[in-house]
Amino acid sequence: MHLCLYISQSTVAVCCFRFMATNDLMMELQKDSIKLDEDSEKKVVKMLLKLLEDKNGEVQNLAVKCLGPLVGKVKEYQVETIVDTLCTNMLSDKEQLRDISSIGLKTVISELPPASTGSTMTANVCKKITAQLTGAIGKQEDVSVQLEALDILSDMLSRLGGTLYSFHSSILNCLLPQLTSPRLAVRKRAIIALGHLVLTCSGNIFSELMEHLLAELKRNESTSTTRTYIQCIAGISRQAGHRIGEHLEKIIPLIVQYCNVEDDELREYCFQAFESFVRRSGSFSCLWRIPQQEGTVLLLVPGGNGRKVAQALELLSCSSPAIIWCPKEIDPHIPNVMGLCLKYITFDPNYNYDNEEEEEEEMMETENGEDEEQESDDEYSDDDDISWKVRRSAAKCLEAVVSTRHDLLQDFYKTLSPVLISRFKEREENVKADIFSAYTSLLKQTLPIQSWLHASDATGKDDVPLTMLQNQVPNIVKALHKQLKEKSIKSRQGCFSLLTELANVLPGCLADHIPALVPGIVFSLADKSSSSNMRIDTLSFLHVLLCNHQPEVFHPHIKTLLPPVVACIGDPFYKITSEALLVTQQLVKVIRPLDKSCTFDAKPYVKDLFPGTLKRLKAADIDQEVKERAISCMGQIICNLGDHLSTDLQPTLKIFLERLKNEITRLTTVKALTLIASSPLKIDLRPILGEGFPILASFLRKNQRALKLSTLTALDILVKNYSDSLKPAMVESVLTELPALISENDMHVSQVAVMFLTTLAKVYPSSISKISSSILAEIFQLVHSPLLQGGALNAIIDFFQALVLTKTAAMGYSELMKHLTAPIYSSGSAGASVTLHKQAYYSVAKCVAALSSACPKEAPGVVNQFIQDVKTPKSSSAVKVLAFLSLAEMGRTMNLSAQRELKTVILEAFTSPSEEVKSAASYALGNVSVGNLKEYLPFMLKEIGSQPKRQYLLLHSLKEVISSSLADGLKPYVEDIWALLFKHCECTEEGTRNVVAECLGKLTLVNPSELLPRLKKQLSSGSPHARSTVVTAIKFTIADQPQPIDALLKGCIGDFLKTLQDPDLNVRRVALALFNSAAHNKPSLIRDLLDAVLPSLYSETKVRRELIREVEMGPFKHTVDDGLDVRKAAFECMYTLLESCLDRLDIYEYLNHVEDGLKDHYDIRMLTFIMLARLSTLCPNAVLQRLERLIEPLRATCSTKVKAGSVKQEFEKQDELKRSAMRAVAALLTIPEVEKSPVMAEFSSQIRSNPEMASLFESIQKDSASLSTTESMDMS
Repeated sequence: MHLCLYISQSTVAVCCFRFMATNDLMMELQKDSIKLDEDSEKKVVKMLLKLLEDKNGEVQNLAVKCLGPLVGKVKEYQVETIVDTLCTNMLSDKEQLRDISSIGLKTVISELPPASTGSTMTANVCKKITAQLTGAIGKQEDVSVQLEALDILSDMLSRLGGTLYSFHSSILNCLLPQLTSPRLAVRKRAIIALGHLVLTCSGNIFSELMEHLLAELKRNESTSTTRTYIQCIAGISRQAGHRIGEHLEKIIPLIVQYCNVEDDELREYCFQAFESFVRRSGSFSCLWRIPQQEGTVLLLVPGGNGRKVAQALELLSCSSPAIIWCPKEIDPHIPNVMGLCLKYITFDPNYNYDNEEEEEEEMMETENGEDEEQESDDEYSDDDDISWKVRRSAAKCLEAVVSTRHDLLQDFYKTLSPVLISRFKEREENVKADIFSAYTSLLKQTLPIQSWLHASDATGKDDVPLTMLQNQVPNIVKALHKQLKEKSIKSRQGCFSLLTELANVLPGCLADHIPALVPGIVFSLADKSSSSNMRIDTLSFLHVLLCNHQPEVFHPHIKTLLPPVVACIGDPFYKITSEALLVTQQLVKVIRPLDKSCTFDAKPYVKDLFPGTLKRLKAADIDQEVKERAISCMGQIICNLGDHLSTDLQPTLKIFLERLKNEITRLTTVKALTLIASSPLKIDLRPILGEGFPILASFLRKNQRALKLSTLTALDILVKNYSDSLKPAMVESVLTELPALISENDMHVSQVAVMFLTTLAKVYPSSISKISSSILAEIFQLVHSPLLQGGALNAIIDFFQALVLTKTAAMGYSELMKHLTAPIYSSGSAGASVTLHKQAYYSVAKCVAALSSACPKEAPGVVNQFIQDVKTPKSSSAVKVLAFLSLAEMGRTMNLSAQRELKTVILEAFTSPSEEVKSAASYALGNVSVGNLKEYLPFMLKEIGSQPKRQYLLLHSLKEVISSSLADGLKPYVEDIWALLFKHCECTEEGTRNVVAECLGKLTLVNPSELLPRLKKQLSSGSPHARSTVVTAIKFTIADQPQPIDALLKGCIGDFLKTLQDPDLNVRRVALALFNSAAHNKPSLIRDLLDAVLPSLYSETKVRRELIREVEMGPFKHTVDDGLDVRKAAFECMYTLLESCLDRLDIYEYLNHVEDGLKDHYDIRMLTFIMLARLSTLCPNAVLQRLERLIEPLRATCSTKVKAGSVKQEFEKQDELKRSAMRAVAALLTIPEVEKSPVMAEFSSQIRSNPEMASLFESIQKDSASLSTTESMDMS
């Protein structure tokens, strides 16, 4: 180190020594381990500052690089020395020294620690630099000094704007005069600096800036300065659009006025300003992009100025779903802005398009005409004409309007779409690209919404824009088809991009226009001047076209389309080859569709398709993507055209066998073989089955989930379609691998494995005797698992039914029954250690019922056995529960009325001391009734009326009947059930009322048009219990899938939600539960009612003192809050609204109630912490504006200490509360710009300085990091 210093300081040392010494010094400074004492610090700083003046440029550059790491290694006063020297050097007469000092200052600024770290050095150094920079800018002596100073000031403001708070006023005063500088470069940099300043400046300074700009705009001293001021306003809007919203009322009329001035450059800036207002200003700012699932992006424009706003949430498209906030302040000006855009997008005073149109009419069918016209376009040139800039900025502004205003879609198709289509003929390439882009945005907005959130919102209004677009398709094709053969590659790419979007939005819309499009497609594929990207875009469009249209429309053009596509398969560029193989695969499906009869003769085209694909399939030294696509494409060719391949088929299948042995290509090959095996052409796979089957079997033990699943699917298809070609040894090789796959650790793999076994049992029953006991043992273990349900359970049920029908020895009905029920029957015996989960009883019962339905002769004996088990006093509760559940599952599908004692046995079980037995008996009665309504339902209704003590259990049985019976079967009994239920809807027991409500709700679904109005009438009932039952009943009519009741419900749910204002506390609670259910499962029901409902919802979030009482418990007084449950329900509704109706919320009003919740009871605070974390992602700028008020409750929670003598639960409760609060803090810290908030910086510093809080925060960050890693892992 000292040697480096000596040599680099030496004036005698030759240049190369100084360079090497400085380089070594830089390497030393970059090490974390290096520590400098005070003397060394001085020497290093002095030496580096001296080296900045070195005559050798390379030494200077190295010295500057040393400054970065040095900032973190020396004391504050040394950094100030460096900064002072650099600022002085910036004013030097020597240009080289000025430049290197400027770079040095930028380096130092970039290395200063953020203000949030609590470092005082950053603030002090920034103040020193700022004072000198503002002086240098103000002197206006040397333009180059001014430019560098403005650059550095912009850097500081963007990174450390909050730290310079006290200098904001002087910075503003320094920058404003630069807007009138004679040098345009100075003006531009001043605009950039002002843009960074407005991010962190106070409201007063922002108002001062805006007033100055408005005053200067009105003065209009010169066109040049007016341009600058408009550019400045646009720049401010782009950086801090939410702040400019309140000034738009004054700004926009001025800019509209300047649009009419005969100055093209000024007009261009006006439209750029309009675009920035539309995209960024108004009530919300900042476009955030949040990654969601693959191919999905959530776009939000959050923020705001605190006014009450009406926002409009719409999903833009399915290829990239988006949410856009529409600024409120720009709303009144949108028609005016659109009018100007539409006027000036056609503004081309130096060119006459009319002549061109006349020629076009004459030469519509003449290729030569097109070429001549193109040449005349190219010859036209006017260097002085900048009107194209006006058209381009107008097009960009229109795109901004279109992409943010989904609500105006119908208007766009009336006024904007025809104008844009007419401008597809634009002569200037760059302008044309922006017009295409604007129209593509319009198409994306039109893409029908496909999401669970809007699935049930299917009203006819979404179809109107699609119909309007359909009517305009001929005009679009007419405007574009000729351009597909233009020389300009950029124009052609724009055309294909637009047409691709059109085909995605309206599948089938181009069917009548294929003849017009094919020549353009062929031209771009065959034209030697086409770039690689041009060919890829063309192939991509062709693929979308083939996928979205019926095969018949392409049959006349196959002869023309096929040769250029096949030629692209042989292209040396792998991306073109890959895309061409994808298109070829789709073409094969078009040439010979297997899912419908087709008269088109595919045979002549096999000789074109096969050789090119085969060449790529054989090649080993090609890109991985091409290998996979070649395998898939050849798989499709064999699947659809295998009967035309004759002698080529078997050698090709041998190649597949080779690819199956390759680790890289095996997964794709398995999928291709699955496709071939499932072909209705019955391709002969015998030559490769002998070798291929064991290879497939070996894949089942590989640690690659996707490969296991694909292999099981392939084996399943092979067994179904080629069972006569299989040998026992082949099947045994697969069966050996299966036990390891059947496990509760991966239910989906287990399900597919069991489905394969079912296929074996049905198609190849002789192999079943080879099923090892270990496979069955794993299946029985799965049946007894608490995790088994859904698809996996259904697969096992199918397997048992198939297995018992094979009549294989040791796997008959009685053996299977014995294995299924053994753990339950043995659980009652002494020393039994097996205790099954409740879910396992249901699984076993379903399997028992399935076996009994497969062997109907065995069923009566089993039913009698179960009845005896229930009657026997010695039977354990577990045995009785299984017996009742099995009777329930069997009774649902078969008539058990022959069992006369069944009713008595079930009713006696209602008095059992075991709750599980009572519940199972109730379930059994309900399901047995489903199997024979005529016999059991009248009996059940009679019992409900006459047995008050059994009422609750009997009502549960009735619930099963209503839920599981067909509507037609229930209709004769509806009136009796309805009358009975209403007798019990005022029951004092809430549990009973809830069951009655569920019965009423599900019964209403049987005949909604008649029963829903009856429920509505009951709202006027004088009994609060009756009202709460009716409101709860409505909750059970709402499901997340579309239902016939939806339209009726939408018309009257508002009446049921009026109970949010009910005087009874419990009625309001259940009304909130109804609202929450609707918001979660079917938002369309309540979206239009939010303006009326939200005030009632928000009022329930308030703490009501009159509902808080003190209860004496011995010597202690305990506080009871009767309003807590209602408040919790209200906050749960608020959270649900974030996910489903965010667009309809006034986010500032919403945040007011979140703030209250942060100071409420433990349960509510836990909920609001989660809400705050979610809000940090959804609308970060709105949260930023309320940061000061939101931080204090978080700080209070994180700092709370539990009293020393408290019970363990109190400590655990407080720890969980702190963790939840810290998660909210971690979410807040992910908001961009949050570090510029002084209150957040202070809280961050407090967290770091407190060991307990720091440790907690660290663990939260680790948890979130591990969670995101897990989510992003490849599940294969």
